[in-house]
Amino acid sequence: MLIATTGVLPPGPVADLTLRLVGEEGRVSVLTVVPAPQEFLDTLELELWHPLGDAPRGDSADRTARYVTERGERLSAPVVAALAARGITPRKLFLEGSDPAKVICATADDTGADLVLLGVTRRLFSDGAWRSVSTEVMEQTHVPVILVPPIEQGGPEGPPRTDPDSLD
Repeated sequence: MLIATTGVLPPGPVADLTLRLVGEEGRVSVLTVVPAPQEFLDTLELELWHPLGDAPRGDSADRTARYVTERGERLSAPVVAALAARGITPRKLFLEGSDPAKVICATADDTGADLVLLGVTRRLFSDGAWRSVSTEVMEQTHVPVILVPPIEQGGPEGPPRTDPDSLD
């Protein structure tokens, strides 16, 4: 099973569903696709404050890898922790990419995933949904896809807890 997240998946329900589907012995990978614009990473060298540590070290590829890992760890931490609390130790994958759907589908193939689970942040039947990452994954992958809606705050009438610019 491949769980693709950018931090908006509801960790508890995802972990509960994962446990039901694969059990404690099943293979689970948690993937975070991180866009790493080179222009942004290049500016880190010029800044006094560095989110990747005290000072930039290494070449461009090293900076990109550190950024992707640090960002991936932060975004996937809630889902990974919820899985761990249920006895599941997932393989963590943090990959750089500007086309998340393409990376998710390729990773599903590369890992031999038999299922992809990802979040949705747009209503499935709106015009914008047809250009979403989740729709692209459903169209491009060769394995079943489970889409998990966000948890709503304040009950059914409350606003959804989502980030409209998110990749999930």
